[in-house]
Amino acid sequence: MGSMKIFGRIVALVFLAGVLVTGCGASSAGRMLTIGTIKWTENEAVANLTKVLLEDELGYDDVQLQLIEDDPKLLFQGVAEGDLHAFQDVWLPNHSEILAEVGDRVEHLHPWYRGTTRFSMAAPSYMGIDSIDEINTTGATEIYGIEPGSVIMQKIPNRTIPEYGLKQQLVAAGTPAMLLEVNSLYRNKEDFVFVAWSPHWMNQEYDFTYLKDPKGSLGNLTEPAKISTIVRKNLKEDDPAAYAFLDALTLTEDQINSLELEIKDADDPAEGVKRWLEDNDAVADPWISAARQAREG
Repeated sequence: MGSMKIFGRIVALVFLAGVLVTGCGASSAGRMLTIGTIKWTENEAVANLTKVLLEDELGYDDVQLQLIEDDPKLLFQGVAEGDLHAFQDVWLPNHSEILAEVGDRVEHLHPWYRGTTRFSMAAPSYMGIDSIDEINTTGATEIYGIEPGSVIMQKIPNRTIPEYGLKQQLVAAGTPAMLLEVNSLYRNKEDFVFVAWSPHWMNQEYDFTYLKDPKGSLGNLTEPAKISTIVRKNLKEDDPAAYAFLDALTLTEDQINSLELEIKDADDPAEGVKRWLEDNDAVADPWISAARQAREG
């Protein structure tokens, strides 16, 4: 019985010491963060890069990546409601309507992607077409799409297919499933159409053409977009280090594409990030410095 009391006092003292260390503000030890993610390749890359650096360099105990598979709107709502601290894959103007729905319930940070995006339906170059109105002249029988909740997956069946009289079937699937199908069909030189975008490693792996949209059926989706982050309100006050890190993070097209390829080759996001950082650690130095300065200030 006496030994149990001693054990209990030891546990209490250890707990109290942990509280005092955390409370003194010396580090971010004990801090947790939840980042919303979707199975878009650039999102997997930037979210895992954030997780690894916050945990390994800035002392966060646990940065959780909360996956929402099908509908990006749920990620915006999660940040607005405070269930998620951040979502790092806001495409504008593509997501302008969804962003407007959450309004001032989130804080929208500056774009982190320092390249020019591309987004449209696409076809392998060996098919010899460069416009959506040529799809029916090919042997393609399917159009392979991404997550059903994505904006482009509303545009294709409601506008593109009827306006061009396309005969192909739209296959909606998650991005990983689409990429598996694209790889198989491309290697066999079959005719098919798919949803493509940049930044993405597909632009290095495959020779394909972003199809023109002369009828404008995809609206502003084919225009260059800015990729940015939303964070929940008051994150700057509640967790200045995380806020400063997310606000400082920037990547070029070459950097995000090479990071994606490392993750793909490693077949494990965290391991891919760590391999990439071995050759690109200087890229992250300003983000880490900004977080440390915010913590100290």
